[in-house]
Amino acid sequence: MSKTIRIGGVPEHYNTPIHLAIESGAIQKEGLSIEWKTFEGGTGEMREALINNEVDICAILTEGIVSGILQGVPAKIISGYVKSPLIWGIHSGPENPIKDHKEIYDKKFAISRIGSGSHLMPIVDALNNDKKIEESQFHIINNLKGALDSLQKQETDVFYWEKYTTKPYVERGELKRIGEYVTPWPCFVLAAHNDIINERPKDISRVLRQIQRSSAMFMENEDAVDIVSERFEI
Repeated sequence: MSKTIRIGGVPEHYNTPIHLAIESGAIQKEGLSIEWKTFEGGTGEMREALINNEVDICAILTEGIVSGILQGVPAKIISGYVKSPLIWGIHSGPENPIKDHKEIYDKKFAISRIGSGSHLMPIVDALNNDKKIEESQFHIINNLKGALDSLQKQETDVFYWEKYTTKPYVERGELKRIGEYVTPWPCFVLAAHNDIINERPKDISRVLRQIQRSSAMFMENEDAVDIVSERFEI
């Protein structure tokens, strides 16, 4: 068995085809040992893991890895993954007086990490509306759980996170959705650390082949919606 390949991603429904490829043994049949790593802190946490060589391949937000590579993250994009844009839910705490997306640009923003989607997308959103957000407005809360706590205490006012991942919390009244923002690009790509690209390019190709095969099968699977709904309670 070859040295283990460490694949990482967020605990969201987008990664279902990768999980299915691992669970079915398809990647292992390529002669590879696979370790899945969940990153609840999102893209910012994955960028840190790539810098520290703690993960080999990530399913990661396009904007996060592009900005990361420009800032020196030792990785490259090796494949597209999700072609559709991400729909960011814009949230506030249930007792916060903010009612509308237009009111947010001078408020305090909860973000998982510097360089994460929850950090970058408010900046893009603001620029598109001729506004500017200062770095002092961003407060690191690490993950979704941290955001829920921060927003409910009104330590922060605004939180961008994937719309369907937060949907159960909105329905239970733990978050208030005040708007949406759609990214102007495909949302997820697969990126790999430079070391594994240079040292094991054939293994990278084998992993990609099975992820792409699993993704194609998933998109044709009549039970795909039920699988996602059951696994992620959405």
